[in-house]
Amino acid sequence: MRVLGLMSGTSADGVDAALAQFHGRPEAPHWDLLNTASVPYPSALKERLIRMAQGEPTRACDVLEMSEAVTEIQAAAAHLCDPEQSASLLGCHGQTMWHRPPVPSSEPSRGSGRRGASWQMLQAPLLAHLSGRPVIHDFRAADLALGGQGAPLVPMADAALMGRIDGWRGLLNLGGIANITLIPPNAGPDRQHPVLGWDCGPANTLMDLAMTRLSGGQDTFDLDGALAGRGTVCEETLERWLQEPYFLSSPPKSTGREVFGQEDLNRRLQQLAPHSAANQLATLTAFSAAVVAQDLRRLTATGQPQPVELLVAGGGCRNQTLMRQLRQRCLGVRVRPSSDLNLPTQFREALVFALLAWWHQRGHPGNAPAITGAAKATVLGLRVNPV
Repeated sequence: MRVLGLMSGTSADGVDAALAQFHGRPEAPHWDLLNTASVPYPSALKERLIRMAQGEPTRACDVLEMSEAVTEIQAAAAHLCDPEQSASLLGCHGQTMWHRPPVPSSEPSRGSGRRGASWQMLQAPLLAHLSGRPVIHDFRAADLALGGQGAPLVPMADAALMGRIDGWRGLLNLGGIANITLIPPNAGPDRQHPVLGWDCGPANTLMDLAMTRLSGGQDTFDLDGALAGRGTVCEETLERWLQEPYFLSSPPKSTGREVFGQEDLNRRLQQLAPHSAANQLATLTAFSAAVVAQDLRRLTATGQPQPVELLVAGGGCRNQTLMRQLRQRCLGVRVRPSSDLNLPTQFREALVFALLAWWHQRGHPGNAPAITGAAKATVLGLRVNPV
């Protein structure tokens, strides 16, 4: 079955599309990536989405216009990737605007047993109409209803797409947020261990916001990590940041721009104020690598093995300074881009949502309680047919 996956991530750069063919067993499918495409968001729309996702009050009419624009760009990406409309089904994540993880009743200081919620902006019936095909969307809702985090959603799909090796295998996505998947080995005592995954913390969100501010709006990201590469990391400050509650908490855990956004950046830049722009960006870049490395070290501290390799995908792969920091801080782990195994770094998540849509069609669960904390595994997504 041919399925088209559409993904627009926390960085709000635009929409990535992946056309794939799936067949075989759902838990270990045979798959081929047939085509990919990307459509960027216009700069004005991107800016409005980011401001709103960081809590800026927005008029209802503006929200409506933004959701329509986001949907039209999703449809444009679908057409560009699959102009012959060969896909039978579309899987679309939508644009995350706010993510609120659940608060367990065991943490009274944070509220009393509040359920989680997450909003992915999309007009799914409009997308089904514009594309002429059924759309599977709202992938997080069922997991959230079962008490889960609703995120990350990629680990079980990662395990199905990439398979197992002799040791633990890690997949790291460096989008706006860094999320990690750990796949157990194919043999030995750990082979029965469940797949693991969680959100480590910020990847590109703080770096991109900082670059926009430091450049006076001329640059929205640090191309190839060039400016950060000229700076020196303020290790003492970075170590203080790593002691913040989110980074010391254990999975299941998920986060987003509502936590690591402009307000959070302002606080961190105040602490880095005596330092040069290059040093500030170098520290923020190292921070994105250090939160991952610290999580991996905590595995060892709790008696779990580290992965022997870490396959990296997402926009952060293009940041050479960030990749260098990962290699330096994740000692003993082979760090390389996922493209080394024919999984394009930019389109990994779009491929994941194509698979999740296929799983929905097959009635196969897409989440895992060990990852999200949900009460049980369940089929993810809602289906909308063209009218």
